[in-house]
Parts: sequence; C-alpha cells; structure tokens
Amino acid sequence: MWDLILSIASSSLIFVVFKGYSRFRVNTFYAIIGNYLTACSVGFIFFPRTLSLPEIPGKPWFLPAVALGVLFIVIFNLMARTSQQLGVSVASVATKMSLVIPVVAGVVLYGEVLGPIKIAGIALALVAVYFASVKTRKVSWEPRLLYLPALVFLGSGIIDTSIKYLEETRIPDAEYPLFSACIFGAAGTTGILVTALRKPRELFTWRPRNLLGGLALGIPNFFSIYFLLKALQFDGLTSAAIFTLNNVGIVTLTTLLGIAFFGEKLSARNWLGVGLALVSIAIISS
Repeated sequence: MWDLILSIASSSLIFVVFKGYSRFRVNTFYAIIGNYLTACSVGFIFFPRTLSLPEIPGKPWFLPAVALGVLFIVIFNLMARTSQQLGVSVASVATKMSLVIPVVAGVVLYGEVLGPIKIAGIALALVAVYFASVKTRKVSWEPRLLYLPALVFLGSGIIDTSIKYLEETRIPDAEYPLFSACIFGAAGTTGILVTALRKPRELFTWRPRNLLGGLALGIPNFFSIYFLLKALQFDGLTSAAIFTLNNVGIVTLTTLLGIAFFGEKLSARNWLGVGLALVSIAIISS
C-alpha cells in the first residue's frame, strides 16, 4: 500500500508544481518537455544495473513504451485544449472518470472479481470525483467540441490499461525504472520534434526558469508512474481497486493541497465530493 500512497503523493505534487508555474512565469510547454527529459534521466539513474543503450530497443516492452510516450504528450495537449475550450473542470472529470476503462479491463482481461461492496465503492468514487472536480462556473457547451473530453477520457483510460497490461506480461520487476524512463524519453523527444517542425527558433530560446520548472516537475512525474507500477503488484487489491484508489486519492489530496497552499475555495458540492471520496477509499480498501 505504501507504493500506492507514494504514487498518489507524487501525482499530487505535480499539481503543486503546475500551480507554481504562473507565479514564476514558467512557460508550460517548454517545462513539460524538460519534465519528460528529466523523468527519463531519473529512470536511468534508478536502473539498478549497467545496460548498454543498444540493448534497450530489443526489450519486449520498448515499442509499447515509445507508443505510450507519444500518447502521453498527445493527451496532455488534448487536456490543455479541453481546459481552454470547455473549462478545467471538464478536463479534470474526463481524465479521472477514465478509471472506468482499466476497471472494466481488469474484469474482462484478468478475470478480477468485484463483489457488491467493491462495486458500490467504485461507483461512489466516480460520484466523488465528479463532485470534487466540478466548479461552480458554468461552461457554454458546444456540441462540436465534445470530441475533446471524449478523446481525453479514452486516451487516459488506454494509458492506464496499457501500463497494467505491460506490467503483467512484459516488464520484469527490475526494469520498471528503465521502462518508465523510455516512456518519458519518447514523450520528450516527440515534444522536441514537434517544436522543431513548428517553431524551430524556439528550441534555442529556453530560459533557465523553464528548465528549472521541467526539473521540478520531472522528478515527481517519474515516481508517479514508477510507484504505480509497483502498486499494481500488490496482491491484496485488484487492479480495478488500485486504479480507483489512485484516481480518487489524487483528486482528494490535490483538493486539500489547493486549500492549504493556494487558498482555494470549495463549494458545498466540492466538500461533498471530498467526503464521498474518503468514504469510497474506506470501502474499497476494506
């Protein structure tokens, strides 16, 4: 369970770093690329043995890791567009509600059994995520833009499901850091290539604050994936329960951090979501 707690804490710390970007005028896009390259470097540092670079492409998980890395940065940009066009709450709900996909995959692919109490806990967690994430500001919905949250929902769910599948079938325990490093390396490389094609001059205009922002984000980002992989090995809970606890835990902790460090105000609906989240965590963990 400690691995799950550390994964939740690492993911929540990402929220704190993002919040600091506006205060220190960090360019988010460049910091994101720097974050992926930092996370990749941390993975190689934590890999417990010497491995020559030519050996890595021969690993059975290498190509899936590259595909996940590309998907990471694509989903990030879709989340950004969703936030801009439909609001942050819509993007947040679409991301966290995607836990339905790995939950269903756990039942279908791995024969995981969910009793009535666990199902009730997962359903309650979904309600909690919605209430905790939705803000009072009304969003003007445009039907033509509904594809954005739909793609965020689908892509986030595919990422979680793929990580579980690869953890089950292709990744030895000792290679978790290397697998994570390759995901982030592919994401960072994709970001650099996109920048080089669209705005090549901007590759040479990075400011120190953007590099520091990437460094501060990359370390917790790496550990959020690394500890999630280790948490999925826990025999006491199904992958459905792990993903549910991870998502609802992140929503709850980031909400509380927003109050503690940034003075954010919550509506009665948001507080209800936090309360339901705690109840759902107790149910699923029992």
